[in-house]
Amino acid sequence: MATSGRLSPQIEERIEALSRRTGQSKADLMSHIVESGLDDVGDYYEAIETLKRIRSGQETVYTEAEVMARLGLDD
Repeated sequence: MATSGRLSPQIEERIEALSRRTGQSKADLMSHIVESGLDDVGDYYEAIETLKRIRSGQETVYTEAEVMARLGLDD
C-alpha cells in the first residue's frame, strides 16, 4: 500500500544523509523507521493502559522481593 505524507526539510535531509551513508534506499529506510516507530508507539500506549489499570486497582503489582520469593531466587 502506498502512503504519502509531508516531512520537514530537516527530516528529509536526515533521511537523505542516512541513505547516502548506509547505501539503503530512502524507501527502505522509511519503511524501517515507520515499523520501528509503530512498535514504540504501541508499547507506549500499552504502558499507559497498564498504568491506568494499576492506578485503578485492576492490575496486581508485586515488589521485587515478592517476585524473587515466588521464583525461588530469594536465597
